[in-house]
Amino acid sequence: MRANLAALSLLVLGGAAVCSAQQTDSQPPVSAAKQPGYSDVYCSGFISDPKVPDDIRVISGEQSNYKIAWVNGEFLYINRGEDKGVKVGDRFSIVRLEHDEANEWFKGQYKQQKEMGTLYRDAGQVRVVNVQPKVSIAKVEFTCGYLLRGDIARPFEERPTPAFKEVGNFDFFAPVSGKPVGKVVATRDNPQALGRGDTMYVTVGATKGLKVGDYMRVYRYQGTRDDFAADVPGFQYKVEGFGASPTKYEPKDLPREVLGEAVVLNVTKNAATVMVTYTRFPLFTGDFVEIE
Repeated sequence: MRANLAALSLLVLGGAAVCSAQQTDSQPPVSAAKQPGYSDVYCSGFISDPKVPDDIRVISGEQSNYKIAWVNGEFLYINRGEDKGVKVGDRFSIVRLEHDEANEWFKGQYKQQKEMGTLYRDAGQVRVVNVQPKVSIAKVEFTCGYLLRGDIARPFEERPTPAFKEVGNFDFFAPVSGKPVGKVVATRDNPQALGRGDTMYVTVGATKGLKVGDYMRVYRYQGTRDDFAADVPGFQYKVEGFGASPTKYEPKDLPREVLGEAVVLNVTKNAATVMVTYTRFPLFTGDFVEIE
């Protein structure tokens, strides 16, 4: 208990210092870039409902006697050839099913993710350079890491690249927008804490009017233990040994914390891929989002 309190005190004091420094800067630092980069868009991953067709696959590649993965400039083989109309020059996007075997970060996380659809990781892009009767050889032209046997290949489709909005003061106390609200339920590469440039998946999609280029505000309420990991019950108004309010406050009784914002990169029926463009503090799975 004493060790936990010591650690908590460091967290409280450190957080206070960071908060003080950040609140004096109402102008968030923003990249000079006008829009997300190519990798931001084509390595962002997505949630799809229904599942992506998986009839076209990476089946192997050059030097497969010792290679388990392929990267830029190397050749791999896909299970489609002349018999299926594949031609030299055809491009394919390579994706794979994404799995997170860790424990839930908030109550009901995996149930909500399943309701959104199936999460896919972008692995890269290939171009066919040789076509044989039943298989084709493709050169890896772009990767988000590496490509594996069994990865899914889909005909390449251009993705829209949204523009960043004009630089302006971030409203730490923005009122509720009244527009559709969702939750962060998963992240690219599965980190639980996110900052600028990170990618996350939220429970708002096209059915609620969301579109590529929209901005979403990220926020949370203090003390909502079902929504994100918390260590101390009632920490929103008391922490043993570090003071307590004379009145008990529930999360709904306190102001929400407006944490940051994110731009929408990809939208499907019940989900969206968004990239964090600004954050005051780390964002977590379980945090809320609303359309600005």
